[in-house]
Amino acid sequence: MKTKYSHTNLVAADWRNLADFYVNVFGCVLVPPERDFRGKDLDAGTGLSGAHLTGAHLRLPGYGENGPTLEIFNYDRLETRPPVAVNRSGFGHIAFSVEDVGAARQLVLKSGGGSVGEVVTLQITSGDQVTWCYVTDPEGNVIELQSWEKAA
Repeated sequence: MKTKYSHTNLVAADWRNLADFYVNVFGCVLVPPERDFRGKDLDAGTGLSGAHLTGAHLRLPGYGENGPTLEIFNYDRLETRPPVAVNRSGFGHIAFSVEDVGAARQLVLKSGGGSVGEVVTLQITSGDQVTWCYVTDPEGNVIELQSWEKAA
């Protein structure tokens, strides 16, 4: 079986606002068309009754026209979720490589995101170092900001 990574889905309370955040902060690009689905096939595919979703795909930066996307959808009816915890089982976060972690962190906070932890630098066994931190987008989804430095 031949496979290729396609996208990651993020369910948002306000998909347009969250899409704007990822476009403005990380340089993602909207990939038309916008989605607006409802009906028996959506119900069958989602296992929900009366489902209605809207949203769009955003091309992630650094991979060109055929790169993977972040699919941001909103359902008319949303389930509540527990508070942010970076150690919860399941998908934990999305990561962006940035030139300056501190500056990127400040931009996230200025753009409506939140802080989870502090900026730290860890060294791996090869001697390479990663400077990173966790932040959240405006809806509380965890984002890792990271910058790598090769060992001398």
